[in-house]
Amino acid sequence: LYPLGTIHPAETIRKQTPPEPILGYCNPSSHLEIASTPFIYLNMGCGPSKPAEDRDASHRSAAIDAQLRKDRSNARKEIKILLLGAGESGKSTLVKQMKCLWDQPYTQSERESYREVIFANTITSIQVVLDALPALQHITIPAEHGDAERIDLLLTLPPDSHDTPCLDPKVADAICQLWSRPGLKQAVALSHLYQLNDSASYYFDNIIRIAQPGYIPTEQDIVRSRVKSTGISESKFNVGQLIWKVFDVGGQRIHCFENVNVLIFFVAINEYDQVLYEDECVNRMAEAATLFDSICNSQWFRQTQMILFFNKIDLFKAKLLTSPLSSRFPDYDGDNSYESAAKFIHRNFLQLCRDPNKDIITHFTCATDSQQISVVLAGVQESILRKNLAAAGYV
Repeated sequence: LYPLGTIHPAETIRKQTPPEPILGYCNPSSHLEIASTPFIYLNMGCGPSKPAEDRDASHRSAAIDAQLRKDRSNARKEIKILLLGAGESGKSTLVKQMKCLWDQPYTQSERESYREVIFANTITSIQVVLDALPALQHITIPAEHGDAERIDLLLTLPPDSHDTPCLDPKVADAICQLWSRPGLKQAVALSHLYQLNDSASYYFDNIIRIAQPGYIPTEQDIVRSRVKSTGISESKFNVGQLIWKVFDVGGQRIHCFENVNVLIFFVAINEYDQVLYEDECVNRMAEAATLFDSICNSQWFRQTQMILFFNKIDLFKAKLLTSPLSSRFPDYDGDNSYESAAKFIHRNFLQLCRDPNKDIITHFTCATDSQQISVVLAGVQESILRKNLAAAGYV
């Protein structure tokens, strides 16, 4: 026995290190007097207590929640943009312009890597024009001043003639001399009758500069270069507080991109009188309209913001002077002005959308014009921001 008012040593231990109680009851059939009285087992094991395990689980849960919040915040800052359209409509050109506007400038090494591409574009273009000459009525290049020898030189170049750090001076001189002939310029003006790179005239105009020793391509040279797109390309740009992830899928597995925020569809508006490389019985603009019809009415893009680029307006304006729109569209009864012809094509494409509530934003563009495309992209940026604010309930 202990004096009144003192504490049993066991009670002191119990108060200092309170064990986790486990409540239980004795078997009711027992004859002990405490059969129906609750009793306490003391957990004297040396493993971690349950509250400690709960605290660890709580910390893990909080960390996961924090990461999820961060991921959701980053996702809201990321805008996924899908570029679609027929071949050579200007998709890759726009991506190059985005890099020039929002990314680091092309490095010396990157510029040099485009040199052979530009040489190849230039040589291939002059060969295509010369091959087309016999089929173009009333267009000839007089066999004088050595032009016959120049034509023969260019048409017999080996396939790897562009694979060089410097363009052969004889090749450059031949292109320069032939490009000064009115007949060759007339042949290029009729390029809708055959398949010619849109940048042919640009490279012919700049052949002397391009052929200089130590030539380094400019941004405009690079923007106008043409490399056939294959597979899926992805580019990322920091635009203000947002990150634009731009995809060019070349029409492949389009349904895999149903969660994109914005879809930009390209129409080469100058191709109203041209046919496909793959099938010369199919008009290029008709093919573009068929593709746009399938895209704008697709279930995959029902909620996607859609922007329509009528591209290559510079070539369109020039072509209207020699190739009337009515020659390809019998139902067109307007004059041959740019405004009237552009309005007709614009209306025909928008009528393809069967959803009266779908808002399609349109722009008439020249993707090789850096200043104009900068203004257009600012408008695209504003429309994306406005849609995001509307989705968040701010407008």
